[in-house]
Amino acid sequence: MSERVVPPAARQRRRPTKQGVVLSEELIVATALRLIEEHGAEALSVRRLGRALGADPSSLYRYFRHTDDLMLAVTDELIGRTLRTWCPTGDWRADLRDLGLRMHAGALAHPRAAVLSSYRVTGRVYEIQAVETILGVLRDAGFPGAEAVRIYHAYVDQALAFGALDSASVALPKAAREAETAVWRATYARLPADTHPHIAATARHLVADMPHSSYPAALDLLLSAAAARLAEIRERREA
Repeated sequence: MSERVVPPAARQRRRPTKQGVVLSEELIVATALRLIEEHGAEALSVRRLGRALGADPSSLYRYFRHTDDLMLAVTDELIGRTLRTWCPTGDWRADLRDLGLRMHAGALAHPRAAVLSSYRVTGRVYEIQAVETILGVLRDAGFPGAEAVRIYHAYVDQALAFGALDSASVALPKAAREAETAVWRATYARLPADTHPHIAATARHLVADMPHSSYPAALDLLLSAAAARLAEIRERREA
């Protein structure tokens, strides 16, 4: 793509595409997300996207400068989809746990896009809203600015990292996923106690736990540490 992005007010086509739809940024992003999930990252090309939309590829320049600009918009849309399903209650710890689990579920719903977007900073509307919202939850709970940012950083990076990790696993062919799961029972559960006493002692737990994501447990550990830190801050304030 190029640098010829048209201002938002002048973007909309007067005529529908060959498929009878009017182009918009939202439609392009939704179509790009679908192509990524169906065909992989290589699908995010101007030509393929134009074909899917029934539009001349050059018309996409009115909305996005280049494919990376479009990828950032896709990333921001994933954030927006999570935020639109989240209803905070005022309990900071419960709210952040719920939001984190929703972020993780959103990544698993779009595994190929999640792997691509997990390390991007968009600077777009939904990402800005997410940063403002999470920092607000932490500051309203009583965390001072520096602590709020430190916890926000760890919280978001943890969610993105697990989203990418688990999405990569989900994107594997079914046979490969099943083979990896079978390793815990076929290999680890059969190791003898005289050579691998700790694995042997916990084998049944490894078989039961390891095929599943550890994100919920990791999230709970992070939030427990944050709660302990908040208690320390409150004790110092009251002293």
